[in-house]
Amino acid sequence: MSETSKAPKFHGIRKDVSVTELFESKIINEDLYKDLNTGKLTVDEVSEMESVRRYLEGTNSIAGVYLQSTKETLSIYEAKQRGLLTPGTSLVLLEAQAATGFVIDPVKNKKLSVEDAAALGVVGSEWKNKLLSAERAVTGYKDPYTDKMISLFQALKKDLIVKDHGIRLLEAQIATGGIIDPVYSHRVPVQVAYQRGYFDEEINQILSDPDDDTKGFFDPNTHENLTYLQLVERKDVSVAELFESKIINEDLYKDLNTGKLTVDEVSEMESVRKYLEGTNSIAGVYLQSTKETLSIYEAKQRGLLTPGTSLVLLEAQAATGFVIDPVKNKKLSVEDAAALGVVGSEWKNKLLSAERAVTGYKDPYTDKMISLFQALKKDLIVKDHGVRLLEAQIATGGIIDPVYSHRVPVQVAYQRGYFDEEINQILSDAGDDTKGFFDPNTHENLTYLQLVQRCMIDPKTGLSLLPLNKKM
Repeated sequence: MSETSKAPKFHGIRKDVSVTELFESKIINEDLYKDLNTGKLTVDEVSEMESVRRYLEGTNSIAGVYLQSTKETLSIYEAKQRGLLTPGTSLVLLEAQAATGFVIDPVKNKKLSVEDAAALGVVGSEWKNKLLSAERAVTGYKDPYTDKMISLFQALKKDLIVKDHGIRLLEAQIATGGIIDPVYSHRVPVQVAYQRGYFDEEINQILSDPDDDTKGFFDPNTHENLTYLQLVERKDVSVAELFESKIINEDLYKDLNTGKLTVDEVSEMESVRKYLEGTNSIAGVYLQSTKETLSIYEAKQRGLLTPGTSLVLLEAQAATGFVIDPVKNKKLSVEDAAALGVVGSEWKNKLLSAERAVTGYKDPYTDKMISLFQALKKDLIVKDHGVRLLEAQIATGGIIDPVYSHRVPVQVAYQRGYFDEEINQILSDAGDDTKGFFDPNTHENLTYLQLVQRCMIDPKTGLSLLPLNKKM
């Protein structure tokens, strides 16, 4: 595939990335490649797709700490200076930042090279050399035998860096979007990393099945050794937030803070998990005549569900967390689902709108993120549509708080202004007008909960599937 010098370029981690390189790295498919080269799609539009952005920018590394007693955000280095983090924990977290793209100043919301971070005092000069070494995981290591630039994994294999250290940095890259290709300055999917010699089965095995020796990150609250991904996921919902949301009681709160119970143990409790993960939404359909599991969109394509019924079910999926591929048992963002063909591109915008029930709606008057219910009250979404999405959230575990990214009990939703008596009344006493879901077998209008209760559980995946009696 040839490309002119005037061809559009994407912003990589440290340098620009060509359209051809994204195609060859399997980050964009042939259709997107053609649309970019013909000008049908712009670089900005494609850069905004989550399936592309995660490889160009990565997902969040651990940027800093939040001190709950004073409600302060601090940089990792500042937390160390104040004695809130040990030097060892701080250095490991800063090395992970440097190895995944940039050192972060969370107070000023700036991403910096190690040189700039040291010059601005975001990190101390005593750590500059260690962090410059970690930063080579992004920019590449110089092979002393060939003078070529090689990747983090290749440096690890040639014993240019200590194994434990290299594995920790690789793990941080994978947890934040993928292994970084230092030649092209972007992340690559795992299969491309294998092809380019940036990863192998031995390291994959170590990372897939971590024991305490390879859990290189420390949780200062629970004193557990964790993988980077576990620590990143933990930062999303703090123990204090779960307590304030009445998801855990005071005894559990104390046991977590003293280390008597681990986060994993508490996360497995049904009473906690339903708020963190939710319960099953309707993932797909089960065609009884052929014993096939189909995605909602595929069932529509085959004429087994009407477009209206399919769209409403997919909107409910997006509004309760993820679009689901029940065949591959995958939970996907709307962007990724559209990119992978799990939903048609003609519905992408409608589903992105429904997904805001999880991520929050932007209030045009204040620029703040507000919840589904608040958007409904401000007439930013149509009432019937909003009520249907709220009902799906409640039926699958509770109303989602977009600020803290978990579900909350009804009484907490009332307190936070995410629910009120009027909507509660509509949902409690659903007439045919507010029964927004359709049973394709009996042709009845139902609530989402009633339709979920008519589903079967797939024994392999545990997903809820709507049985279809229709013959093909």
